[in-house]
Amino acid sequence: MASKQAPLLIERQGSIAIVTFNRPDVHNAMNPETICRLADAWEEINAAADIRVAVITGAGDRTFCSGGDLGTALPILTGAREPEDEWDRRLAEDPDLAGRATLKGVDMDKPVIAAINGNCLAGGMELALGCHLRIAAEGSRFALPEPKHGLIPFGGALVRLPRQVPQVRAMEILLTGDFFSAADALEFGLLNRVVAKDQVLPAAIALAERIASNGPLAVSEIIRVVNKASGRPFDDAFEIETQGMKKIMVSADAREGPAAFIAKRVPVFKGC
Repeated sequence: MASKQAPLLIERQGSIAIVTFNRPDVHNAMNPETICRLADAWEEINAAADIRVAVITGAGDRTFCSGGDLGTALPILTGAREPEDEWDRRLAEDPDLAGRATLKGVDMDKPVIAAINGNCLAGGMELALGCHLRIAAEGSRFALPEPKHGLIPFGGALVRLPRQVPQVRAMEILLTGDFFSAADALEFGLLNRVVAKDQVLPAAIALAERIASNGPLAVSEIIRVVNKASGRPFDDAFEIETQGMKKIMVSADAREGPAAFIAKRVPVFKGC
């Protein structure tokens, strides 16, 4: 387990991994170390057979994540600052780490739930857009303010946002960089629900537990099929779904689930 001083904490609660941004004094901005650790965390979570769901949140009660640290991470990516330590060097040598931290191009076969406990900005919002499910606190605010700084979002938002909300809504969010509320995000369809601030993490963990009780092979295949079929013509998409069905129907879990239902017992899924 990471130390208390680490910028990113990873804890386990049964089969659930809880990832926490741990820089509340700077609005949980992602410095090079945070970016590297988060990119590594997704890889490790994806590979861990005993982890079924991940939840990501932020320390404190003001900010989920304000995005890349403008004083440390962004200057490395623009070349305005020379690397000073191992984390700087890793990011300078592999700028794609920034994208992988926000789940850009990462094929997660474990559900990731964003527990948004405050402001969700820039790369923090891009990370939220990459999560499968999102719960936010009342009073949370969202924005992609990059154009206000002469930058563009590059953690997946330019591709994901227009697919998740109507095009004109996405363009207003992207081009103005203005804040919008949790209530607005819920109305736009960007959130599953909005809850009281002290209920964000408990609600996310409760949702994670419900998912974790399901067949892990089925859960990962649902994610794979939905992602792969998205945007494809119906015939191609249905074929992807059919191949997913064939894969699942020969699994031990597919036999265990119905057998447990008939026997009126809790199924014991093994992910195979």
